[in-house]
Amino acid sequence: MSALPIEGWLAAHPPPTRAALFPLSRLSGYTVDDWLKLPESRERIELIDGSFQVSPAPMGLRALCAGGLRAILAKAVKPDLVAVETVNMMVGEDGLIPDVAVLPRALVMSRMVVFPASEVLAVAEVVSLGSGRRRDYEVKPAQYAEAGIEVFIRVELEGADIPRVEVFRLDGQAYELAGQARAGEHLALPEPFPISFDPAELLL
Repeated sequence: MSALPIEGWLAAHPPPTRAALFPLSRLSGYTVDDWLKLPESRERIELIDGSFQVSPAPMGLRALCAGGLRAILAKAVKPDLVAVETVNMMVGEDGLIPDVAVLPRALVMSRMVVFPASEVLAVAEVVSLGSGRRRDYEVKPAQYAEAGIEVFIRVELEGADIPRVEVFRLDGQAYELAGQARAGEHLALPEPFPISFDPAELLL
């Protein structure tokens, strides 16, 4: 028996083509409604200043680190809160997808598709490679602060003694560094939920 298709079968049954996520001729002017209408994709697509910012699925090390941080936060938060990975979050006119977010359990259980930033207590970003670094260091922290999210956590995986973790608390309309540590050191913060860990634990 041959594994080759019967002659003419491929012509009658062409393989599926990849669906276009958005028109190539249009680079900006998108809204949150447009963002929510996108089909599911392996890429992470965020809406920033009316344009879609597309990132590949996180590499294994980033995914491992995000999962480790989610587990640590999940143990620290009160029962009415949960720590989840990669949720859709509406921040003003933008649609962002933090690596980890802490938000009310009731909202998650309600099966909401997108969560308002006003309901989110904390967000975390594991710093991306390439052009994504600027988003994680400049663009997204400023948006999170403007939205009033109380805690921002940033995890760096480049350089020596990784992971390196910085925790920022909202002070007025900007974030102030509340604590930092690298692998082999200890990071402890009492508020808004007690966390105490060695950043090396993120990769266990």
